[in-house]
Amino acid sequence: MSFDWSIKNLPKQIFINNEYVASKSSKTLTLNNPADGSLIADDVALAGEQDVDAAVAGAEKAFPVWKKLGATERRNIMFKFAELIEKYTQEIAELSRVSLGAPFKAFGAFEIGLCAEAFKYNAGYIDKFGGESWPQEDGFLKIVRNEPLGVTAGIVPWNGPVGTIGLKAAPALATGNCFILKPSEKTPFSSLALGTLIKEAGFPPGVFQILSGDGSTGALLASHMRIRKVSFTGSITTGKKIQEMAAKSNLKRVTLELGGKSPAVVFDDCNLENAIMWTANAITANTGQVCFAASRVYVQEGIYDKFIEGYKEAMRNKAKEVGDPEKEGTNIGPLVDEAQFNRVQGFIERGQKSGATIAVGGQRIGDKGFYLEPTVFTDVDINSEIHCEEIFGPVSVVKSFKTEEEILKLSNDTNFGLMAGVFTQDINKALRVASEFESGMVGINCVSLMFLVAPFGGSKESGLGRECGIHALRAFTEPKTIMINMNY
Repeated sequence: MSFDWSIKNLPKQIFINNEYVASKSSKTLTLNNPADGSLIADDVALAGEQDVDAAVAGAEKAFPVWKKLGATERRNIMFKFAELIEKYTQEIAELSRVSLGAPFKAFGAFEIGLCAEAFKYNAGYIDKFGGESWPQEDGFLKIVRNEPLGVTAGIVPWNGPVGTIGLKAAPALATGNCFILKPSEKTPFSSLALGTLIKEAGFPPGVFQILSGDGSTGALLASHMRIRKVSFTGSITTGKKIQEMAAKSNLKRVTLELGGKSPAVVFDDCNLENAIMWTANAITANTGQVCFAASRVYVQEGIYDKFIEGYKEAMRNKAKEVGDPEKEGTNIGPLVDEAQFNRVQGFIERGQKSGATIAVGGQRIGDKGFYLEPTVFTDVDINSEIHCEEIFGPVSVVKSFKTEEEILKLSNDTNFGLMAGVFTQDINKALRVASEFESGMVGINCVSLMFLVAPFGGSKESGLGRECGIHALRAFTEPKTIMINMNY
């Protein structure tokens, strides 16, 4: 079997039981190229209720076989899938880029690699994710098994359409679950194309399926009575709806990786060059469309002037890297679509009206496509929209502060709690501040990054549960306690 998907031959059908099939729904998805606004396709399948039911039925049939498959065989299938993803990295990334606008070298290659590595990492855990036991001094031997949930689903976001597949599907499949993938309606092509590789890798029919669709498809998955878990990455608003639907249906397990308004706290004694580099990269990576982007930058007053000049210069240099994602040398592409472009521009316009100052950027680049200059606001009211709400674009706010106590209070005064960063050369201060952040993840002299081996996720309204590492395996299993009477 060959991978022949491309921009000229887009995958547009859903993938059920190892076959591409037409959706039973008459509705379709329409996608445009964010680089120039041109139409990509208006006939991409939008999975409806019959399609979801068919996928669930296929997964239920496959589950007993997949669950009991030997660890070595299951591991080898997942390794083969990872190798195929690596083999077709360029082609898969191109299918993401056409509707996301992310340049290959700056983002595409990274996220495809993340997906492949996630499958390898989790596959390696298959024969190592053991249970527990307690001795029988009290007359009972206690054994705890980690058992798969059954049919599970993952709803992945448009800003990391392939990388997040690895974070959800890999631990689900490694622990013996069947998995239904629902890609974002903004970036379905790279996900749909994986059907070819799923089949070639040797996954049995029904184990790993793909349903393109919009929010209505996601709602069907979240409320389905025979799906045992849904893992969602996206907005807080949608995450709350998914949790509600999960509770009202069959009380399915839920993992939510939601939004952020991450603070980066820069102290006087930091390595200034390092702090500027990390904070500038953090807000411009993937055109600022990253959940853990450092969008609030707080700088101690002793170095504020030096920092803001260096930060502005770094952002001006970043603006030179914005361009057509197909061209060599482009590191920052357009925003994903017109709706997102208008959303970010709206924040910028309202920010100016609120009295904040644009220190650099703020303008559209060119007259076609959805390109925007990296933008920095100063003189920001801490109660203003641009300071408090997630913008999801290359827009940050910078404020000065005096004391550690003051900035910890300001950093934590938010409903978000995904990522935080502290920049200082005083390790005692660094660890003290890191422990006081109300955040699921903290970087010391770094910010806005994650690792497959460590838990990824947020506190407060930034999420529920964790992805990555052994925590992801636990999220897709149910512990079963077996008690053996040794005295009968």
